[in-house]
Amino acid sequence: MSMCCQDRPLSGQVAIVTGAAQGLGAALATRLAEEGCRVVVADINLKGAEEVASSLPEAVAVKVDVTHEDDVESMVRLAVERWGKLDLLVANAAVVFSGAIEDFEANKWRKVIDVNLVGYFLCARAAAKVMIPQRSGNIIQINSKSGKLGSYKNSAYAASKFGGIGLTQSLALELAEYGIRVNAICPGNLLDSPLWQNSLFEQYAKNQGLTVEQVREKYLAKVPLGRSCQYEDVANVLVFLASPKASYMTGQAINVTGGQEMR
Repeated sequence: MSMCCQDRPLSGQVAIVTGAAQGLGAALATRLAEEGCRVVVADINLKGAEEVASSLPEAVAVKVDVTHEDDVESMVRLAVERWGKLDLLVANAAVVFSGAIEDFEANKWRKVIDVNLVGYFLCARAAAKVMIPQRSGNIIQINSKSGKLGSYKNSAYAASKFGGIGLTQSLALELAEYGIRVNAICPGNLLDSPLWQNSLFEQYAKNQGLTVEQVREKYLAKVPLGRSCQYEDVANVLVFLASPKASYMTGQAINVTGGQEMR
């Protein structure tokens, strides 16, 4: 059964989702489309972005490296040229390199900061240039529970996400007078996702001297609700924050962690 416009509070919004060619980003882009958004599917992987966009009713794919200012400005310009406005930026693009501090290569540490924090800044800045004259808009960063609590042998990622919350709060203060809200979502561990299955389990097992199954058991044991975070859990909060129902919320970093993080 299709939903009427009254059931879809995001109907007609124009949204950009970065890092949307796969995994959580693709799931968020898809959910926004289901809620009535026109979506710019942005990713450094253009082929993957095109595949996601082709499955949505009103969407366009664009190749973007969020650390490149020209790419980011072009991404926002595409949204405005195609649909005349920009209502929502979802800054989801991120990378993870983990390791013990004594072995962590400086270039990898900088890469994490560059993508996760500087990339978020560049995307937010480009979006703000459009949203300020509109006097409306939403900027939402997909952060992490690691933005609230240090992460074992994962210092670059945690540092980038702590910085992301500081940037979110600062932009919320700066942009409030223009009717622009800025919030972050802090998911728990998406243990069933391709990122974990194809990369993080092996990274953490190697770093911590554990088997992959022991890593999974370790992280599940930390969650009071006893299960992995799912894409839908994050998408539900995203839709709420992007809707008028959250019109009095800005500068927040919302935990979606099954109780693992409560601050």
